[in-house]
Amino acid sequence: MKSIFKSLAVIGSLLLLIACGSSENQNTNSSVSETTHVGQSGVKDDMSNPNIVQVAVGSADHSTLVAALKAADYVDVLTNVGPFTVFAPSNTAFDALPDGTLTTLTKKENQRQLRDILEFHVLLGVYRVEDFVNGRKLGTAHGASLVIEKSEDGTVLVNGGKIIGSVPASNGIIHVVDKVLLPD
Repeated sequence: MKSIFKSLAVIGSLLLLIACGSSENQNTNSSVSETTHVGQSGVKDDMSNPNIVQVAVGSADHSTLVAALKAADYVDVLTNVGPFTVFAPSNTAFDALPDGTLTTLTKKENQRQLRDILEFHVLLGVYRVEDFVNGRKLGTAHGASLVIEKSEDGTVLVNGGKIIGSVPASNGIIHVVDKVLLPD
């Protein structure tokens, strides 16, 4: 029985090699553009709903967040399947940080610290505004917890940052917040 499976595996491997062909059999006259993409963010898909990063890239109010994601080498993470809940600070929220903070954080030697801050804005799973409960603590991708405050009028604060809008994405949901959330 084992020899049958072994033989089938060998035959399957040979068929795969034959089907793929060798480099000698491929047309060398065709012009192939070599583009190097790293990770999931390199996949081009104009047919599906946009993922979290694509939504952020398309928002003029989140150019600072996108630059931070790139500096922290965190783009590929948020283009993966997820699902994720991301609390996305607006450019105005980043502008409220002390002068020089963002410039310092986006330096290569501070990449881990920036990534920690960005991970503090990410929850695993999808949490819509109606799912939030006053006083609830939610664990972040960073490992620390965020505290939710929800008033009777439906206003939601996350560690003191107000959710000012929400946008669904193919791999989760984005809640726009008016504050950069910092881990303790």
